[in-house]
Amino acid sequence: MDMSAVTAARWVERWECQQQRYAVDREERFTVIADVVEHVTHTTSGRRLLLDLGSGPGTLAARLADRLPGSEVLAVDADPLLLELGRAHFGGRLRYVRTLIGAPGWLDALGLDRPVDAAVSTTALHYLDRATLGGVYRDLAERLRPGGVFVNGDHIAPDSAPIRALAQDLGRRHSERSLAFTHEDWSSWWSGAAADPELAPLLPSPGAAGHPPCAADDLPVSAHAALLRRAGFRHVGTVWQYGSSRVLAAVR
Repeated sequence: MDMSAVTAARWVERWECQQQRYAVDREERFTVIADVVEHVTHTTSGRRLLLDLGSGPGTLAARLADRLPGSEVLAVDADPLLLELGRAHFGGRLRYVRTLIGAPGWLDALGLDRPVDAAVSTTALHYLDRATLGGVYRDLAERLRPGGVFVNGDHIAPDSAPIRALAQDLGRRHSERSLAFTHEDWSSWWSGAAADPELAPLLPSPGAAGHPPCAADDLPVSAHAALLRRAGFRHVGTVWQYGSSRVLAAVR
């Protein structure tokens, strides 16, 4: 039986609230990412092709679809429950694809028939270790059109340890002022989903590809920039930052 729209709306709203605990000024970060994509693709002829990597239910992808009508927007994730929540809530505005980002041949599942204009990600790729992340950057550089952009909004720390500590404290203070820590956390959301009879059957079975194991190297911004340039991106830089919450743009 298909998931009801009412159930999906309730759980997507809970997801949105829960995620505010982990992304400083999350809504502004989304707006900046959409601004970058609009700026880079405003002269694109034909239908834009946009990827949201580690999309969850597709909350950022849906914002891109609203900002850039007529675009083909792919919400890409490995979790079947989050993808189904998105399908039931956002409907045909997005195309949902299940694949484990960074796994061998992960891009093949997307069925891309033309170069990608922009790829985005937010609070997702920090799961990956350095080698896997470098491979993902290379894969994206190969599929993006010349002049296309990759935009990553994530926890990306400054290089200096004292500045990193300062940035983390500033982010914590901002989250406290905005009451972000009053929302439920990641574990609470997933425990609630497992207890909902409409959602529980969609949870990944033990051992199945769902959430990638968190094997991140906690790379500073200079390491991300080096990996991106090595992958083939010509221009890399920070376009927005609050604390350690950063939007990094890389142009092919």
